[in-house]
Amino acid sequence: MKIIVFGATGGVGRSVVEQALEQGYEVTAFVRTPDKLKVTGEKLTVVQGDAFHVEQVAAAIAGHEAVVSCLGSNQGMKKSADLQTMAKNIVAGMQQHGIKRIVYTASAGINDELPGIGGKLMMGVLKQVLIDHRAAVDAIQQAGLTYTIVRPMGLTNDSFSGQYRESEESVPSKSKTIPRADVAHFILKALGDATYENESIGIAT
Repeated sequence: MKIIVFGATGGVGRSVVEQALEQGYEVTAFVRTPDKLKVTGEKLTVVQGDAFHVEQVAAAIAGHEAVVSCLGSNQGMKKSADLQTMAKNIVAGMQQHGIKRIVYTASAGINDELPGIGGKLMMGVLKQVLIDHRAAVDAIQQAGLTYTIVRPMGLTNDSFSGQYRESEESVPSKSKTIPRADVAHFILKALGDATYENESIGIAT
């Protein structure tokens, strides 16, 4: 499969690129700063571009079978529409070139699903980020694409474990974190498994 990864220099995105290459995928990494990627491979193509530029996004998407978005915002906890804007640009590019499959990495909490007082407090802290992710997800789901929405709990830099759990309705109980490498593993698993199509999955260790 030939995939394009947006946000490839982030922790999850870089791990997606690495694991995809190990699994034999043809991978295009769409990055603003190529020097930050630090991944090489015979089946890797690096495209320099800005996800805020719809023309650059569309040009890069052409010829791929699936899209992976691991994009984040650099706005911190401030109100922002960055994620929504970038997602809409990706959607427009996919529609232009007839590409249907996308895995979008959002965050646990976009569905107001974190339980307990601690969950409510965390969703309060992350309110603006979650609103932006939710708007991005809405744009994807309303576009008629074949999507998987990934809702990871708190991301860590722990080593890959492969022992994460999944939840369609909420988030896995009694866990607050997941290694970025495990999120990447799930993304690629979802790409290859039709049972994850048009699903939103919460994941945690």
